[in-house]
Amino acid sequence: MDRTPVPLFRRQRNSNPVPSSAIPSSSPAFGTPVHPLKPFSVNAPKAAILPIILPPATLRPLAFRTFTKKHSLTLSSSALQELATFVGRHCGSAWREEGLAERVLEEVARSWKNRNGGVIVDGSSKALHEILKTLEGNMSGGKLVGPTRGLPRGDSMLDVRDGDSLNTRLGLRPTTLSREDSSASFGVSALGVQEAAADDDDDDDTNDPRAWLNVVDAYEQPRLVYNVGKKHFERETTKPSLLPPASHKTTIFRNRYHVIHQRLLRNEAFQTSSVSSSRQRTMQHSLSSQQSLKITPIANMLGCHGSSHMLLGLLVILPTGELAISDMTGAIALDLKQAVVIPQDSAWFCPGMIVLVDGVYEEEEESVGKGLSGSSGVGGTLGGRFQGFFIGQPPCEKRKATLGISGPDGGQDHTIGGGFGWIDFLGLGSERAVGAKMRRLERRLLPPPPEDTPGRNRVVILGELNLDQPRALRALRKILAHYAAEPEACSPVSFVLTGNFTQQAVMARGGSGGSIEYKEYFDALASVLSDYPTLLRTSTFVFVPGDNDGWVSAFSAGASPPLPRKPVPDMFTSRIRRAFATANAEPGHHGLHGNAVWTSNPARLSLFGPNHELVLFRDDISARLRRTSVALQRQATASKDAGALDDAAAPAPAATESQPNADAMELDDNAVAPSSLTEDVRVAQKLVKSVLDQGYLAPFRHAIRPVHWDYASALHLYPLPSAMVLVDTTAPPFCLTYEGCHVMNPASVLVPGKRGVGRWVEYEVGRLGTLKECTF
Repeated sequence: MDRTPVPLFRRQRNSNPVPSSAIPSSSPAFGTPVHPLKPFSVNAPKAAILPIILPPATLRPLAFRTFTKKHSLTLSSSALQELATFVGRHCGSAWREEGLAERVLEEVARSWKNRNGGVIVDGSSKALHEILKTLEGNMSGGKLVGPTRGLPRGDSMLDVRDGDSLNTRLGLRPTTLSREDSSASFGVSALGVQEAAADDDDDDDTNDPRAWLNVVDAYEQPRLVYNVGKKHFERETTKPSLLPPASHKTTIFRNRYHVIHQRLLRNEAFQTSSVSSSRQRTMQHSLSSQQSLKITPIANMLGCHGSSHMLLGLLVILPTGELAISDMTGAIALDLKQAVVIPQDSAWFCPGMIVLVDGVYEEEEESVGKGLSGSSGVGGTLGGRFQGFFIGQPPCEKRKATLGISGPDGGQDHTIGGGFGWIDFLGLGSERAVGAKMRRLERRLLPPPPEDTPGRNRVVILGELNLDQPRALRALRKILAHYAAEPEACSPVSFVLTGNFTQQAVMARGGSGGSIEYKEYFDALASVLSDYPTLLRTSTFVFVPGDNDGWVSAFSAGASPPLPRKPVPDMFTSRIRRAFATANAEPGHHGLHGNAVWTSNPARLSLFGPNHELVLFRDDISARLRRTSVALQRQATASKDAGALDDAAAPAPAATESQPNADAMELDDNAVAPSSLTEDVRVAQKLVKSVLDQGYLAPFRHAIRPVHWDYASALHLYPLPSAMVLVDTTAPPFCLTYEGCHVMNPASVLVPGKRGVGRWVEYEVGRLGTLKECTF
């Protein structure tokens, strides 16, 4: 029997394919196509990924190309095994043909670098497991789809639409998201930062450069520790405490030593020549004066009597009163009777500093430290004595070299070395992530002002302001009136006022009024500020306390309290905050409001992210250096070995006595008075070199300048800041530049020895500071 349906019921063949969006109908009489019964606009599901067992050796070539060649990372065998298991399970047999594995490896590498995981990717790392777990939740059909909310700031996936919170944490304004080239930007492709050329943004808050001004408190700054194994900085994960375990005290020295040691090994004087041995023998004579220097661990000198060595270590005082030098392997008594400073009289050397010493090891039968450690050897005090002939500071490193950038704009195309450009030292975004964006914003919001016209890109820095002196308040009125007379659009972006806000520790003097009298002084300051509402509305006022300010002076009585120290409590500054609120509430004011920031000592002032970093520090460090320094010879003897340490200790080519090196330390023309040019300049250069070469704001013994152990990372000057405000009333006022860091000291607002004269520093951001004076 023929079962062929009649033509009426046969399926009609149509030469034109029916679009999937056609409307189905149950009435073929109207000429509408016939569709099978299925949900509208739903395609048939694709086949699921079939997991496979992927051998690590098969994935190794692709992983090497992605991690090592592209991102300069090293994969351990355990990490390669983890990646092979992940790719085989989630990408299946199409991991190679469709390029699924390459995309996964690319995102893993980016996420690892953004987490500051280090150079070596370890399979047992918790960070790697978290990254893979986050990627697993965002994979479908072997591909990465949807936003990856589990990844930290800076990781970039396709079509991330939930980046507002990330922008907020980075301090960036949320904009249209876009995909950038992975080699050009790490950490901002997911954020989709727009080009700063978007001039159609008329928001006053965004067009005000103060929107990109951040004051970083020392207690809020990220706590970073240098990892020697990974050669990378890691964020400290333990909760900080003001009463930490005793082991944290040792961590301070280890971290300081490792940071200076790795910085020193990148110096040209300590670089090993890559010339072949045969060529070295041919050019032995020409290279004799350019031999690379080598640092010897103290423990390696055992049994090397009469040998010459260069040591890098901490100057310490033994319980017997002897001066010694200590590193990570041991300590040895130090004899500096014949040592000379290279360059001559260039810095102070105090116990607590990390120094370079070149000399000879001399063994003795009776060890100086034998009675201390019981025996000489690794971990204790070596027998004998180290005779030092030359001593110098470890040379500091320029900020651009530390961050691995060069060129006029520091763009991604200009890099030198690896650097630490991906490290977010202040919690405001790293240089490589947001640096280029911040420079574009600065060019748009802070263009160079015309000649002889005040610009917005200024920070006014006032030194020690004693509120208990009526003449200091009159000087402050005169200075504020000078800037209030300028147009409102040209007001300085910030004013910095530093303590001590009282000459004596008022709250430690008992019957003198205590905290009530202390608050009255700030009420008087509020009345002065209230007379200049224009400045209060258009500028940010930053207040840095001194050793005589509350609450710490209540128990220290003006002595050196531990660093960092907390800001002045809010209960004393309520009237000043009220003055700012009144000024901002005046009608006709639009845009970003002015504010008063009471910060710690030290603190960081950041403008446009990592583009400009200004360290604010109030301390009479010059007097402390003179009191505790080691007495050394002033005249250097003629020796061939002097040039070797000179190259290592001097930041620029060595200068003769008759012609000082201008490149090493550039001095502002208006830095000091001509009558005292020679002596003041010498003291200022000596102070700046001592602090910046140490890369630490408290290079003393803890008995001389105590430090909160868990917050010691806030005292590090690494990388070097763009500028530094070192308010020191025991040093002459100066403005000078050393290794690209501009250091300013306004000293006291009232000029000693001059009646009715006030002094301050006006700093043009990214340029130079100028000492200014006024009469009142």
